[in-house]
Amino acid sequence: MKKLLSVNYSSTAFNISFLFLRLIMGITMCVNHGYDKLVHFAKYKEGFTNLFGTGSAPTLALVVFAEFFCAIFITIGLFTRFTVLPLVISMGYAFFKSHNAELFGDGEHAALFLSGYIAILLCGPGKLSVDGLIKG
Repeated sequence: MKKLLSVNYSSTAFNISFLFLRLIMGITMCVNHGYDKLVHFAKYKEGFTNLFGTGSAPTLALVVFAEFFCAIFITIGLFTRFTVLPLVISMGYAFFKSHNAELFGDGEHAALFLSGYIAILLCGPGKLSVDGLIKG
């Protein structure tokens, strides 16, 4: 019980926590969002949000890149801080523009993903990742 209430943590606990966070954030984004948009690209491109006036098809292509391909890199922990940036931008745009920053409404999922990706951006992937193995 004393350890449960402690504010101290070990580096092992931190690394396992970020492994778990990366796996959940990466797999759920890739499988639940990115893969669906990749497979049904033609269906989604008609009514997709237009990012900065680039058009709906290029915006959807960027979102598929972020939500599918970058999510795979996040899952394995490869180039993590670099590949999490498109996801932060995508989820920020989804939350603030597409869902009108409705934290207790339609924007809840985007806000949760955004907060997890910001945590990964700030803290890095941890040692239990490809980046951690490369760094040594």
